[in-house]
Amino acid sequence: MKPQSVLAIYILFWTLSLFLVLPIGVRTPEEEGVDCGPGHAPSAPHRFSLGKAALRATIVSAAAFALFYANYRFGWVTIASLEWVTPPTR
Repeated sequence: MKPQSVLAIYILFWTLSLFLVLPIGVRTPEEEGVDCGPGHAPSAPHRFSLGKAALRATIVSAAAFALFYANYRFGWVTIASLEWVTPPTR
């Protein structure tokens, strides 16, 4: 696999991981015990740290991409091994 392909696939994994970890650790103003400011939705996060979310996404995406790349290299799961993907033989 070309390095450009590896980078592109990793970026996709990282983006998906970011969306998966965004709700982790987020608390609303009501949960924090403070009043919601005017013009803010009650469901909006009280504090949000992009750095923490990016770090969490990096850890999750690194693990997921390592599994993906290991499967690519060693061929643990192939299309032929998935019965529901292969067309029936006549």
